[in-house]
Order: sequence, then C-alpha cells, then structure tokens
Amino acid sequence: MSDQQKKSNQEDELQTENLQQEGVQVEELLEPEVEVLDDDELTKAKEEALQYKEAALRAQADAQNVRRRAELDVEKAHKFALEKFAKDIVKVADNLERALSSAEEGSETDSVREGVELTLKDLIETLARFEIQQVDPHGEPFNPELHQAMTMVPNPQMEPNTVMDVVQKGYTLSGRLLRPAMVVVSAAS
Repeated sequence: MSDQQKKSNQEDELQTENLQQEGVQVEELLEPEVEVLDDDELTKAKEEALQYKEAALRAQADAQNVRRRAELDVEKAHKFALEKFAKDIVKVADNLERALSSAEEGSETDSVREGVELTLKDLIETLARFEIQQVDPHGEPFNPELHQAMTMVPNPQMEPNTVMDVVQKGYTLSGRLLRPAMVVVSAAS
C-alpha cells in the first residue's frame, strides 16, 4: 500500500471516530432518508405517476404515428414519382393510336402502319412495366371514378349507363387514376 492510501485510510478512520463520538452512526449517513407519506399524499403521488405514464405513452404513440406517416409518404413518393412523366407520355400513345386510325388499310403505307402498330405495342408494354395501365371501358358499365362522360346517347340495344364508345382511353398509375377515359354513355330510350 502506498503512503497516500495509508494516509487516506487514516483520515477516514479519524472522521469515523469523530462522528461516533458525536453520537452519529456511520450507517445512518449511508442510508437514504425515506419520506413517509400519508394516504392522501400517496394517492396524489400515484395519480401523478399515472398521468406521467399516460403522457409518456401518448408521446411514444405520437412519435410512432409520425414515423409511420413519414414512411407512407416516402413510399407514395416512390410509387407515384412517375406521375408527371406518365401524364405526358400517354399523350404519345394517344397520337400513335390516332395515326393508326387515320391510316387506311391496304394502301401503300402498310409498312408505316405496321411500324406505328409495333411502336404503340412496345410503348403500352413499357408503360405496363411501370404499372401504368390503360383504361379501355368499351361495353362496360359507366364508372365515374374511372370514366368521364362526354355525352349520353339513347340506344335501345344497350343497357342504360353502358359505355358505347371510347373517345380517349384513360390511364391509371399503380391503381390511382392518372387520366379518366372520355366516353359516350348509353341512355334509356
């Protein structure tokens, strides 16, 4: 044992002896003082503890909700990041379809028509890979969530509120409407 440790131990023993001479037990100094509460104070303390516990649980739930909401926002941002691009690219598909409908079959432009058909087919397949689906509701019941009625025409051969003709196809992106299909709807005669 070093001289400093011996000296420190001797000082501790002297302090203990002095305290014992004054009537103070060392054990009393080491034990924490416990405050004795009556029933009312104990009840109040328990209620206060419950309030703090409830507040902590609420704060934890709020933090969890914020985290979950942020995760959903990030997921939606990834899922629908293509929305602006998709709205513009479906116009290209519309133009290719118009070109096909205006080209006459059996003319000298058959090779051009075939090229446009293949281009349109490739474009539609590419859109499908990115979860952009065409809405072509010809013959289906009118659905205001996916279709936009341009006009209603009386037609006794079709059931009322059935899509008779598709003016412009609609598109969805990951199940969310990108552009409604513009349709002509049958009306009761």
